[in-house]
Amino acid sequence: MRIDESRVLAQYERKVFFSKDGYEISVYSNHWRLNKDHAFNFDIQDSVGGDLLRSFRQVLAFYGETCSAGHTTGVYNRFKKYFELSQGVEMFSPESLISYRDRLGKKDEYQLSSIRAFMRTWLSLGYPGIPSKTMAMLEKWRIKGNEKGYAVQSMCPESGPFTDIEMDGIVSGVLDCYASGALKLRDTCYAMILAMTGRRPTQVVSLKLKDLIFVDGKYSINFPRAKQKYAEWRSAFKKFEIVEDLWVLLQLQANRVKASFEGLTGTALPSVVVGELPLFHSLHNYDALEDLRSQLDGDFLHARTLEVNETMRVVKNVVGLISERTGAVTHLNAYRFRYTLGTNLAREGRSEYIIAEALDHSDIQNTGVYVKNIPDIVERIDKAVALQLAPIAQAFQGVIVRDETKARRGEDRSSRVCSAGGKVGTCGSYGFCGALAPIACYTCSHFQPWLDGPHELVLDELLSERDSVLDTTRDLKITSVNDRLILAVSNVVARCNAMKSELADV
Repeated sequence: MRIDESRVLAQYERKVFFSKDGYEISVYSNHWRLNKDHAFNFDIQDSVGGDLLRSFRQVLAFYGETCSAGHTTGVYNRFKKYFELSQGVEMFSPESLISYRDRLGKKDEYQLSSIRAFMRTWLSLGYPGIPSKTMAMLEKWRIKGNEKGYAVQSMCPESGPFTDIEMDGIVSGVLDCYASGALKLRDTCYAMILAMTGRRPTQVVSLKLKDLIFVDGKYSINFPRAKQKYAEWRSAFKKFEIVEDLWVLLQLQANRVKASFEGLTGTALPSVVVGELPLFHSLHNYDALEDLRSQLDGDFLHARTLEVNETMRVVKNVVGLISERTGAVTHLNAYRFRYTLGTNLAREGRSEYIIAEALDHSDIQNTGVYVKNIPDIVERIDKAVALQLAPIAQAFQGVIVRDETKARRGEDRSSRVCSAGGKVGTCGSYGFCGALAPIACYTCSHFQPWLDGPHELVLDELLSERDSVLDTTRDLKITSVNDRLILAVSNVVARCNAMKSELADV
């Protein structure tokens, strides 16, 4: 007896569903918006038709209800590719899947795993369209997983972890650009929260003001967890302790957000509402005709995740940090900071479980890459190596002057910067500075080294101290703390020697 597939489909058919993030979607609409970050046009009608397409929409709607918006969108895109590459053959026939697997190749074969899982769900929900012989064949396949951790394993200078010298340069560069007005507060907060916590972009934009916590003299952020299977938005959290400097920045951002919303509503907001405000908002989604509290329940007023990546491109261009590995501007993205956090923990001898906890992983299946391939830190840096790397890294940001009279604030004796070997230069800043001179000065844009200053003595002392710390602690991470400073002093030494040679020739 033949089953009427149209009748079976009609029995389970629905017209509307709500995505996991609370967005109402028409199943037969040609545009599905699952949340603020993920939407797609349902444009595969020409590839698949009839009851098969109706079944596909119904199963995808189930995914939209129970899985993350990103995963649902990814599944749709993979099936779209399958439908396009299977034109002219019966959809979901064994032949079509064999051909598709061959076209994917070994590198992308892992994509079949999510397709197979979707087809299992399709059958379990009772929708027609999947031949039993096809599913029987798929269940026998051993599908290779996707390659994990290549950027970390290779220490790729474009996509892998940052070196200590690069990381120091990024943090100091971001703060300097913010202080000079070259970077906005919002962009600075994005960069610093990524650098200091290693969280995912989606976790950062999901933050609310109430997630900034100060208890018992400790500052922390209560980050919403991400990539938790079947978990709803902001349903699980994990605290991350932060330093006071980051706390101060985020409080400035929180105050601006509060002022922005009070400007929109024209009234002071009660504390219970203030706590629900997004730390990084998207004001163009605000609807003045709707109650603010109801709008704060979902992700509607939060910034899009894409904004974080776009901001990193802005920060990259503004800071313009030169990598000592490539001699080019250092590429910035959120995941490089995560890789750096995991790599540094592995260097310190931390276990996979501790790394997983720090990176907010639910298990250790993706943390082995850090402990299996711990990158080397240069054990010994002599003067020759430092002088060779210095011009590439460009850690020195100041201007060399012939003598004190040519320096900005040269007439002010209090502006002199001294070392154990004597006076090395002038500070050109009129503001207060609590940094330790002359150690912090060589990487500061306000520093004006004197041409005849004892810079080489400073370099020798730093190199000697580095060797002493290494011999005492045998900890390469601690030993490398001043490596960027060493390169900055080396750059000053090299430039002064070059200027002296030019003056001698003249």
